[in-house]
Amino acid sequence: MFVSAPFQSPTTTLGFRVAVVSFEKRIGRSCVIIPGSARLRHPSPRLEAVSRGEEQCCDSTGTGASPHVLSTVGKSTNILWHECPVGKLDRQKLLGQKGCVVWITGLSGSGKSTLACSLSRELHHKGYLTYILDGDNIRHGLNGDLSFNAEDRTENIRRVGEVAKLFADAGVICIASLISPYIKERDACRAIMPDSSFIEVFLNIPLEVCEARDPKGLYRLARAGKIKGFTGIDDPYEPPLNCEITIELEDGKCPTPKAMAEEVASFLDKNGFLQS
Repeated sequence: MFVSAPFQSPTTTLGFRVAVVSFEKRIGRSCVIIPGSARLRHPSPRLEAVSRGEEQCCDSTGTGASPHVLSTVGKSTNILWHECPVGKLDRQKLLGQKGCVVWITGLSGSGKSTLACSLSRELHHKGYLTYILDGDNIRHGLNGDLSFNAEDRTENIRRVGEVAKLFADAGVICIASLISPYIKERDACRAIMPDSSFIEVFLNIPLEVCEARDPKGLYRLARAGKIKGFTGIDDPYEPPLNCEITIELEDGKCPTPKAMAEEVASFLDKNGFLQS
């Protein structure tokens, strides 16, 4: 049972789950003061500065004020990047892991969604937070306005890359599972990720194996000419040149989902993503 404590001074330790935010007008600027009684597991120096009233937000006047620099990005004009006191390192310390993007690429039917779910389950059982961005699932909502022509497929990958970046910035291990057939588009997603936190996993499963599986019946439709521009049939797939992990047949057999998940999880562990 949670019992709220009486209001305390601005120097009180920050609350983790519930924080009361009040704004005090001082000399034409707004300062954020966050009192509370619960303790944050891993308070950062910036957060403690806010609790002491030393960190000033939305400061447009007075000594030490930073000039507002407006930017133009794409079709967006007069926009401002706003820094907040809780940063990526704070979130990673809270979760006990490092945010990253595990980008699984390969032909339709190669097992991308299977690996994504198996990896998510493996990491979840070990106490790590993940989220899957599946190519088909994304088209049920965020990318529901896109078709499968060349321009829309490029935009599809771009949007997923940007969303994956946000998840990684939040400290989450984001697992993106898409055919993503072109090197240029995958490399563009890698380029927006900092600190080598883009892990490309190539499911190098031969076309004949994927077509034999044909879980959605798409290869059959493509061979009959009912689907145009289908990757692997009448549209190319460009294998990665410098991916972090390649999964292939072993003695003519596909590795089990658990074995594939363990291989990727081992890579994450060895490269420090499973600790803050």
